[in-house]
Amino acid sequence: MLGAALLVAAGRWLPRLAADALAALAAALTAGVLALLWSRTGGDERAVSWVGGWRPRHGESVGIVLVGERIGIGIALLAAVLVLAVIAYSWRYFSEPPRRHGGVFPALVLLFEAGMCGFALTGDLFNAFVFFELMGVAACALTGYRIEDPRPLQGALTFGVANSVAAYVMLLGIGLLYARTGELGFAQIGHALDARHGGPDPLVACAAALVVAGLLVKAASVPFHFWLPDAHTVAPSPVCMLLSGVMVELGVYGVVRVHTVVFAGPGGVPTTVYETVMVALGTATALVGAVMCWQQRHLKRLLAFSTVAHTGLFLAGLAVLTPEGAAGTAVYVAGHAGTKAALFALAGVVLDRFGSVDERELHGRGRRIPWVGAQFAIGGLLLAGLPPLGPGLGKALTEHAAGETRPWLPVVYVLVSAVTGGAVLRFVLRVFGGVGEPSPGAREEISGSDEEPETTGSGRRIPVPMLVVPALLLAASAAWGVLPAAARSLSEAAVAFADRDGYLAQVLDTAVVPPRLLPPPDTAWTVSGVLLGLLSTAGAVALAGLAVRRPGWGARRLVHPLVRLHSGRLGDQVAWLVAGAALLAVIFVGTV
Repeated sequence: MLGAALLVAAGRWLPRLAADALAALAAALTAGVLALLWSRTGGDERAVSWVGGWRPRHGESVGIVLVGERIGIGIALLAAVLVLAVIAYSWRYFSEPPRRHGGVFPALVLLFEAGMCGFALTGDLFNAFVFFELMGVAACALTGYRIEDPRPLQGALTFGVANSVAAYVMLLGIGLLYARTGELGFAQIGHALDARHGGPDPLVACAAALVVAGLLVKAASVPFHFWLPDAHTVAPSPVCMLLSGVMVELGVYGVVRVHTVVFAGPGGVPTTVYETVMVALGTATALVGAVMCWQQRHLKRLLAFSTVAHTGLFLAGLAVLTPEGAAGTAVYVAGHAGTKAALFALAGVVLDRFGSVDERELHGRGRRIPWVGAQFAIGGLLLAGLPPLGPGLGKALTEHAAGETRPWLPVVYVLVSAVTGGAVLRFVLRVFGGVGEPSPGAREEISGSDEEPETTGSGRRIPVPMLVVPALLLAASAAWGVLPAAARSLSEAAVAFADRDGYLAQVLDTAVVPPRLLPPPDTAWTVSGVLLGLLSTAGAVALAGLAVRRPGWGARRLVHPLVRLHSGRLGDQVAWLVAGAALLAVIFVGTV
């Protein structure tokens, strides 16, 4: 936030290079501080800080508490690293002159980072809402950054309205909880609900539904996901790197963090009900995202629906509410973040080079930049879960944990990974290999053939940062699966993440000794994990090959109603949001 303030105050007088250097310094320092915090917390340790020294007295608190545990610190560190990558990638990306640049873009990126880090580290529900809004406002402004083009402006307004409605829904739920408990901290509310002797409370269940619905919008879960592909279609590619790389994952983190601490006790929502609902939503999100991903020929929209699909897999993995599920999902998110950010960065390279992201129009033109095609192919294989690379390890661990409680879930993981990875490989074959005939496309699709350039113009020599940054991100994502220490540290963090009693004891500073933590889950490769990873990768390659040999294949008639639901109309999005929140309220209230 300090870096953003300095850029806004002095950006108009600084050279473009100096403004970008200042932003990079602020992002690097933030990442360094978070890395230090990560190193100082481990096992069941949590860093608890009462802002301004407003500590609880006699069991009552009015202050804001920040709680740093390794899962939260890790996702904040992930956001900081991706922000640093975005700033480096954007060094020579946008076409505006230095005086117009004025440090606005990097300042907005740093504010976006502040919102994400604050959301990951807060232990206060209202404070989470504040950071939720800061994140949303910065993301809205970044989505409409190219204000001279009406499409980003319209997309930003739609995104802003949909996320504002979600914020109002969440705020209403927070108000109900405050009315019932007189508390706003996660731990304080959870303790107050546990201390109630009246049993399950319909008002609390309704509040839980409203808070969770607001967070599910940020997580782009069905039926709250409609804003995400529309925003990604028009947002600048560096912004998409953050939206898909870490922001939606923060929404999933918030959904499970709030339940684990606040609503998992006897006065909240029954765990079996919550788990069933979230697994169902995660499965629906994964399947809808995969189907819609396959139907796209607009590259950024294809990648956006891929994000929706994988978010569903993350939600289903965390929703089983076990340390194994949390560990696998944490490894999966870390590998996926770098992969998806790299793919959107490469999409920016394609747009910079050819002035289009349309799969049909670009058929065969990518032969001029084979190194970009090679990186795209690696990204597609990473999305498919190829062993022994990072996303493949996360997928193997998560599907094993999910399959322990629901044996059919590994089928969903394999299918969704194959379809999303296959869609990217199909793009590679057509655009960079010139294989087959161009896809005829569906009438409802957004083509991407009339994109406005985000850069100084198509055909220029590609700046070095735009090639180096995605290569480093892909390398880091791939290496994640062969670094045992990295996965083991997330496994230990997952045990603490699931330890509700320890969280309450440390934040409330009680004399109660929390129970001894369970041993961390195993994060080594298993035979079944390798076989399922190879199966999903083979499925991705087979689907891509089938698509380029039979253009138009894809059962369009069967999915036509689903495609029509994604109308892009703001009224439809708000209607689905309200309907989803109402359905959650009916389920939660009806089961207490």
